[in-house]
Formats: sequence, C-alpha cells, structure tokens
Amino acid sequence: MSDDVSDIAAYYNTDPEREHQRLDRHQLEYELTWRYLDEYLPSQGSILEVGAATGKYTLQLAKRGHAVTAVDMSAALVEECRKNIIEAGLKKQVRFLLADARNLGEVRDREFDAVLLMGPLYHLIEESDRKKALKEAYDHVRGEGLIFSTFISRFGIMGDLLKDLPNWIEQQAEVRSLLESGKRPDGSPRGGFRGYFAQISEIIPLHETIGFETLKLAGVEPAISADDESYNKLQGKQRQLWLNLLYELSTQESILGASRHILYIGKKKVNSLLSQADNSTRLNQ
Repeated sequence: MSDDVSDIAAYYNTDPEREHQRLDRHQLEYELTWRYLDEYLPSQGSILEVGAATGKYTLQLAKRGHAVTAVDMSAALVEECRKNIIEAGLKKQVRFLLADARNLGEVRDREFDAVLLMGPLYHLIEESDRKKALKEAYDHVRGEGLIFSTFISRFGIMGDLLKDLPNWIEQQAEVRSLLESGKRPDGSPRGGFRGYFAQISEIIPLHETIGFETLKLAGVEPAISADDESYNKLQGKQRQLWLNLLYELSTQESILGASRHILYIGKKKVNSLLSQADNSTRLNQ
C-alpha cells in the first residue's frame, strides 16, 4: 500500500515562500546542479519537472528555451510557480499540473527529452513508492532520454543537525532510526519535514532496477557540510574558481555521502529489439 503523503503536501502548502527561499540559502547546491544540467541537457527540449515547487529551476529552464511541464503535489507551490512564470512572461513555455510523482497518468506526453525528479524522492518513505515514482519517470521519457533525480544523504545532514538542532541528539530513538533505516521511528507523529534519507550505496541500484543506465552520481554540496554562508559570500573570480574546484570534487567517492544532497544522472536504457518494434509501429501508424 502506498504511503499517505497528505501531511507532506500540507507542510508545503502552509508556507510556499519558505520553499521559494531555500535555494537562496543553499547557493552551491543550486549552482552545482545547474552545472550538471547544462552539461547533460540538450540545448532545447521538452522537460518533465516533477517536484517543480515554486519554479526556481522551471524559470531558468524556460528561459533557456525548454518546454516544461511543471508538476507538484502541493497546490500552493503549483500556484506560486505559475505566478512566477507568468511574471517572467514565460507562460507559453510551461504547463502546470497538480499530481503525485507516483501517478503521472494525467501527463499524456511520454516522449520527454528529460525528467527532473529533484525533490519527490525525499518524501517517499517506502522503497516501493520510490520505485513507483522512478517507473513513472521512466515511462514518460523517450528512448535514451535523461533523468535527474535527487536524494538527501543520510549522513550528509549531520552538520545541519549539529548546527540547527543540537538537542536532536538527545532523542536517541530517532537518532538510531535515522542511522539504521533513514527515517523516523515507526509510529511517530506525522507533520513537519517527514522524509527519507538515503545511503549512497542504494541510489544507483535503485535506478538501474527500473531500467536506467547510470551516467553520474554527484554530491552537489561537496566539502561545505552546513557552512553555506562561506560559499554564499564569495564573489567574482574567486567564486567561479571555488565552483570549478567543487564541481571537480563532486564525484569523488570519499566525499559523496558528506554532501547533503546527491544528484543522480542517468538515461533510459531501452532494449534494442523493443526500440525496433516501437519504431516499426510508429512508421505504420
């Protein structure tokens, strides 16, 4: 049975501005993610963005000439995204949809050049639900199309917990549950940021089980732990040089799990015989 995520939708519905400002605080995450998007995405194409939130990525994708279908499970976030896109004069390039990442049946197009699943997997506590979301992504991307998905690292968040929630360590049942299963103890009250925190070792097998071929696994906040401020205040050439170095280090195995957010990049792996059959069907239609 799928998990009821209505509490997670409610969490985002209560304060969409909080989510809109998140990447202003975590600028390395945003800039390094864009480094990878620019590297792998075609110059123009059709993008299915599941977990679009308030449109931080949507806006820039549309500005770059992509046609975007922006999906989120939070009605408040979808409306905030719509407002931001309209204000930028890019409404014609973006379609908006309220939907759960595990069920994208209302998205009729199954030939997207890429799917961005950068957020929903944080909140799918059950592995079966994470697989459903990835299968939906697989089914909506064209042959050898791309997927970009993100996870929160189980151990990479320790710096934030130590900095912002030092009393968390006294809740030993929750500490043990996070370390062992990546989530709150079973039976814990719902509400707030209820999420799943992944181990690095599970991310590639999870995608490849669905049928994706792995291209890259990167930490998008390498080496900074909870110290966003030191990166945020960098300017000009110094900032660019640090971004270049951290990009270079972002795939080092020794550093992956220490990043709070992990970016997976893959492509749809299509059986050649099935591809030939699909092509034949299209030609005969």
